[in-house]
Amino acid sequence: MGQTRNSFFDIVAMDALASGGSPLHRLDPRAKLVTSFIFIVAVVSFDPRELPGLLPFCIYPAFLIRWGRLPAGYLLGRVAAVAPLAALVGIFNPFFDRDILFWVGPAGITGGWVSFLSILLRFFLTALAALILLASTGFNAVCDALIGCGVPRPFVMQLLFFHRYAFVLTEEALRMARARSLRARDAAMPDIRTFASMAGHLLLRAWDRAERIYLAMRSRGFDGHLPLTRTVKNGAPEAFFILFWSLLFIWLRFKA
Repeated sequence: MGQTRNSFFDIVAMDALASGGSPLHRLDPRAKLVTSFIFIVAVVSFDPRELPGLLPFCIYPAFLIRWGRLPAGYLLGRVAAVAPLAALVGIFNPFFDRDILFWVGPAGITGGWVSFLSILLRFFLTALAALILLASTGFNAVCDALIGCGVPRPFVMQLLFFHRYAFVLTEEALRMARARSLRARDAAMPDIRTFASMAGHLLLRAWDRAERIYLAMRSRGFDGHLPLTRTVKNGAPEAFFILFWSLLFIWLRFKA
């Protein structure tokens, strides 16, 4: 139950961060989306064994966190929470790639270890950039920016509803976990049969409530577009933001 509650408040916290008033928050979401996309493409395009060339790209998330007055500890903690997935992807590299690239004293550093560290660093940079985009923009504004950049609206609406119904699913899970904890004699994990039954009922309850929410939205005039709380526009700050960072990313990529 504690893990479910924590994940729920993480979702709420990200939406709360997006309501800030920093200059980064006031930028047009499309400018931040395009710049983040160019940043991610530049980072992932490096050779698997490249490590020093990735380090200068840390300037971008560090600057945005400072400029947007975002909580660095919270964002880094969110990235660290899912870092084991990236570690699992490259954990076997040192066993298969044993070519020694350089020596540190008597120890030889193989290409497998370099590629493993490169995977971790690229994951750190791309995940942190995505979190900063959400924390400074909000998921609704990001979806609106995707539509503005030409992404098909049905695809964007699927993302939007998935995000909104995550609240519904999590809230229903919290209710069921709380009810079980009040009725159970101990706090031990349920057996597989009980867990499967709870999961099935959770999906049915979440589906029913999501259907009621959707009907309520339709009755209030929902037409597939969610209004934003900020007025967005393309201007000189957005053009400078995209141009400056894009040129910097290209230069850092090809000078490495």
